[in-house]
Amino acid sequence: MKNAPASEKTDKMDASSELKQCYDFLTETSRSFAGVIQELNPELRDVICIFYLVLRGLDTVEDDMSIPIVRKKEVLTTFHKSIYERGWTFTESGPDEKDASLLVQFDVVIHEFLNLKEKYQKIIADITKKMGEGMATFTTKDVETTKDYDLYCHYVAGLVGYGLSDLFAASELEDASFYDIKRQSNSMGLFLQKTNIIRDINEDILDGRYFWPKQIWSEYFDNIDDIIKEENREKGMIVLNKMWANALTHIPDVLDYLSRIKNPTIFKFCAIPQVMAIATMAICFNNPDVLAKNVKIRKGEAIKLILNTTDNANVCRTFLKYVGQIKGKNDPSDPNYESIRESLEKAENTIAEELVNLPVPVSTSFIILAIFFGGLSLYFGNMLRHYV
Repeated sequence: MKNAPASEKTDKMDASSELKQCYDFLTETSRSFAGVIQELNPELRDVICIFYLVLRGLDTVEDDMSIPIVRKKEVLTTFHKSIYERGWTFTESGPDEKDASLLVQFDVVIHEFLNLKEKYQKIIADITKKMGEGMATFTTKDVETTKDYDLYCHYVAGLVGYGLSDLFAASELEDASFYDIKRQSNSMGLFLQKTNIIRDINEDILDGRYFWPKQIWSEYFDNIDDIIKEENREKGMIVLNKMWANALTHIPDVLDYLSRIKNPTIFKFCAIPQVMAIATMAICFNNPDVLAKNVKIRKGEAIKLILNTTDNANVCRTFLKYVGQIKGKNDPSDPNYESIRESLEKAENTIAEELVNLPVPVSTSFIILAIFFGGLSLYFGNMLRHYV
């Protein structure tokens, strides 16, 4: 897959000082996203940079526990209007808010937002409005049920998927069907968000932030804080894997979405976070360390994933590898075993369907046959664990 040619990348010598500063903000707030955004086609690169920064500003307000609830709701629900106000900034962040500087200088982002084509401004403002309203709802609403959990994840991540799909279609780099694939767009966001929410359970509980739905943990615990206590590790692992069982259901939609992308720079932009998520899921699945600390994939493995994410065939093979690892770690004694097994089989079948329509090496053809005829055993899942 080709990256954007050097001549197409944002030339900081030609960019306005405000645009240069926006890319500096992007690097400061997320090096990983900065890298993939810089590789996008020039029609979309600045658009998605600004889209990311607008939503990052909104998210920074939501995350700040020091802002009074009434004020927070006001800022969240009017943020889509604020981005049209030249000179608007926000200086009420708490002293520990790491991205406060973005909001203090948010007039720079607004300047570049207002320089975008009107069709892009409308999409960004619409998503910002919906996300702000959803975030405001959950400032005073607990995540009680799995329905609440899906709704919260939709507001903070699924809507990002909606917005990106609309931007892709509006740019005409992808066809107009991207306006309509809402379920798949939502799943792209939910798969990433749920992976992060599950992985970050220890850190979030210690910070007093709760996202795991009570419906899932209340069968084993009276208090969510008890999930991460060492003396409760056995019950904690059951709840952890139940959360993973929920997240696994999004894999078929993710693969369906990626298979529809035609533009190579958009493909890489979308696919890299998803392969990082499945790799993270594989290392965190049925892993008690997740309840005690933040578990991440090794840097070397992450680099290999980025380099190997070149086309849909490679992405499918990457998913197959990590699905196999998860399958090998699925414990038959776990109450969630059967639901996890079913989700993994659906994922394998989706991968097989995608691969069978792509030019693939002979070795992969054997894998496809193995999936179709039930030959992908627990042994095969364990074998895959030895490869990076």
